[in-house]
Amino acid sequence: MSVSLREENKMAVRPVFPLLMSMAIPPMISMLIQSLYNIVDSMFVAKIGEDALTAVSLAFPVQTLIVACSVGIGVGVNSYISRSLGREDQEGADSAVAHGLLMAAFVAVLFIIAGQFLLEPFFRLFSDDPAILADAITYTNICLIFCAGSFIHICIEKVFQSTGSMIFPMLLQALGAITNIILDPIMIFGLFGFPAMGVKGAAVATVIGQHTAMLASLLVFLLGKFAVRLDLRNFHFRWKMIRDIASIGIPNSCMNALGSVLVMGLNTILIGFSNTAVSLFGIYYKLQTFVFMPASGLTQGAMPIMGFSYGAGNGKRLQHTLSISLRVCFVIMAVGCVLFMAAPEWLLGLFDASEEMLAIGVPALRIISVSFLPAAIGFILPTMFQAMGQGGYSLIVFLLRQLVITLPAAAILSGPFGLTGIWASFILAESIAAGAALLFYNKLRKKDPVLG
Repeated sequence: MSVSLREENKMAVRPVFPLLMSMAIPPMISMLIQSLYNIVDSMFVAKIGEDALTAVSLAFPVQTLIVACSVGIGVGVNSYISRSLGREDQEGADSAVAHGLLMAAFVAVLFIIAGQFLLEPFFRLFSDDPAILADAITYTNICLIFCAGSFIHICIEKVFQSTGSMIFPMLLQALGAITNIILDPIMIFGLFGFPAMGVKGAAVATVIGQHTAMLASLLVFLLGKFAVRLDLRNFHFRWKMIRDIASIGIPNSCMNALGSVLVMGLNTILIGFSNTAVSLFGIYYKLQTFVFMPASGLTQGAMPIMGFSYGAGNGKRLQHTLSISLRVCFVIMAVGCVLFMAAPEWLLGLFDASEEMLAIGVPALRIISVSFLPAAIGFILPTMFQAMGQGGYSLIVFLLRQLVITLPAAAILSGPFGLTGIWASFILAESIAAGAALLFYNKLRKKDPVLG
């Protein structure tokens, strides 16, 4: 073959900035759309009452955990495929698709089983209100029983992205989210002859949207022509490939799951102040997705380019992608910071915030938004670490961001400074994590010949 696959691949030859934007903007939109599932549920449920909103807020960490594990598997598959294509290993890239789907189905079954035993004792850690408990358990149990839709859909989405195909994931996410948005008011309030199911209806609408996206994803992938394919006839199970995917996927899942641990830990601290503080933090966590999800979409666009460049031994292109990604991410975070600083009342008003919630929510959003700026480093450098197969460094950075610093600092600072101390812990954690990421980057530059 006179021209290698590497030379023909757009990730090897196209200028980095337009390539990155073409690959990042669709997943940015896709991630925003994905975040709409719980946000839209919360906006409609808030019209039922604050107790119902609290129930959905308590369920949010479990939903985040489902997404974290499904994205982790997908990112592991994405990294494996992009590196394989960079090495011109087509058979390995194809095999990773089947292994990823197998892992997604297996973990989904584990979630379903665990949920039947752990949901009620888990929610009793945060509330003893019978109405809140009933709604939280009902909503979350439905999401767990049908979580395979999310796992399989996200795995296929990451397969698309690993080959540079970004439009299909965006459109398929939109299909699922639009389905959810249409069904939410119908199922919650009982329109067009449907029974009014309240919080339960929000969960039903969510899983129908997820399964719609899953079925459409499978159909498009199996019938379309892409750089990789699902080849079951020649499938051979390989523990080594499972371990390779898991070596990237597990740290990534842990990183994203730390958001759930953080929410649970902070809810435990916030409940000592008021139920409104818990609801407020649930709202903040949904609002910040409008900033963090575009940044996550950027990392999804950057990772295949970085992984391909690293696999091809092109350190100059890898560094150039890193530089551009950092600058774009900082712009995203700066815009988010300005929005939270300038319009906190409007943002909280989207969720019918009470006067009490506005009183604690306005300063909260303004303080926490300062942490967005150092978070740009905490997003992009770990992405490069994962693309290079260095998932452990990424995990350490995210541990610092989401757990090691934030929770202890919030617990300590809440004593003398109250809620203000809790919000300030976010700034402290993001700043320390950014410093650690820079130290790891310098370490890799010294020892890795491609990066150096």
